[in-house]
Amino acid sequence: MYRLFSWEHSYFSGKVRAYLRFKQEQGALGPGYEDILATPELIQGLLIPRSGSQAVPQLQAPDGTWIQDSSDILDYCEAAHPEAPIVPDAVTAPRQCVASYLIELLADEWVVVPAFWERWYFSEDGRAPNHRAFNELQWGAVLAAGMGGTMRRGAGAGFFQTAMNISQSRTDPRGVYAGLVELGCNEKTEHAWQESQHHLLSLLETHFTDHDYALGGRPSLGDYGLLGPLYAHLYRDAVSGFALRTFFPVVSEWVERTNGESALNARKFGQKLYSVDSAGSLTARSATSDGGDWVEDDSIPETLLPILGVFFDEMWPVLRRSAEVLSEFIGSDAHGPGGELPGKTFTATPGFEEHQRGEGALTHAFEIRGVRSRRMVVPYQMWMLQRLERVVAACTASEPGRTAVGQLLGRFAGGTELLELHERLAGCRVRKEGARLFAES
Repeated sequence: MYRLFSWEHSYFSGKVRAYLRFKQEQGALGPGYEDILATPELIQGLLIPRSGSQAVPQLQAPDGTWIQDSSDILDYCEAAHPEAPIVPDAVTAPRQCVASYLIELLADEWVVVPAFWERWYFSEDGRAPNHRAFNELQWGAVLAAGMGGTMRRGAGAGFFQTAMNISQSRTDPRGVYAGLVELGCNEKTEHAWQESQHHLLSLLETHFTDHDYALGGRPSLGDYGLLGPLYAHLYRDAVSGFALRTFFPVVSEWVERTNGESALNARKFGQKLYSVDSAGSLTARSATSDGGDWVEDDSIPETLLPILGVFFDEMWPVLRRSAEVLSEFIGSDAHGPGGELPGKTFTATPGFEEHQRGEGALTHAFEIRGVRSRRMVVPYQMWMLQRLERVVAACTASEPGRTAVGQLLGRFAGGTELLELHERLAGCRVRKEGARLFAES
């Protein structure tokens, strides 16, 4: 079997777990998978030796192949098990294919900031309402697996203080609190980030009112990307979970549907709704919208367009500037040819702190909902853009595909710049070796 090493409260574990659950239920995951709690013992004795990283999720394939990184995991499994695909075909549905990857990128690397803020803001001293106790238990379930509730909470509380300095999070931030500041979420901008998140949730509430998934009546890559922040950080956490259910009930229903567990009312993919015919017999129909499939003719639902607009309005200017700054850094005396680069979000990488903090060489000015601040460059996002570059190339290889994708991107400010990713990434290409990133020499 596949072995998924994860935590229930982990952002990217939710994305991967729901995907594997979907593939298994469709009979498209070969031998299936087992979800294994990644305890400290397993992290030190297995994950780090295999991947060089303690981050979850990580996946061990049946042949022993080890994959670390949620996007790599989904790409690997889609290639190995193409049945019941989650990505529309690049030739016959190029617009939907590009849209899926854009939504995943937005969810993975932009929504991550307000989602993390939501968890930890309501865990700080003096916040009311406050869900620190719930999060102590979540983390304690990993740190003190199998112990009683008091010991699990104590383990979580101790970790929060040691690793995050939670009692002095505003004056001496460490861990995730430092990472939020480095990603441009500080006392000046935090409510602008929250406003961005609420704006996106409002758009999703409208979209999921008419379509059960991002592209219609079946899940796609974009849905699993969105599930990362919306399941672990917003749906499960106590304060944000109450707010999500209260103000965005349709989005909450989508979370249950896409997570695919305890989702009878939410009508997950593959479920049937039944009626009784004139003879008193049951007749079945697809439970999900759009006939249980992606919308026809490679169409993009009108209600999805404003969600793609968030990517181009808020995230694309940051990615564009990040590429410029990283190119300058790689070409400078501060970096040797083919040398290592900082790793993934969430915090400044050890050894690169002087570059990724303050006004270092790997920082840049940005704007969120009209508020200006500064944030670090995350080279992993260039790797994600390289992945998107390959997708765009496949989707625009034919003249009809190029026309279709061009028409979609042309609806957004800066959208057609994605057709020039090859040139934009020329000076900041990265290669990934496990969890480590290097400049391409």
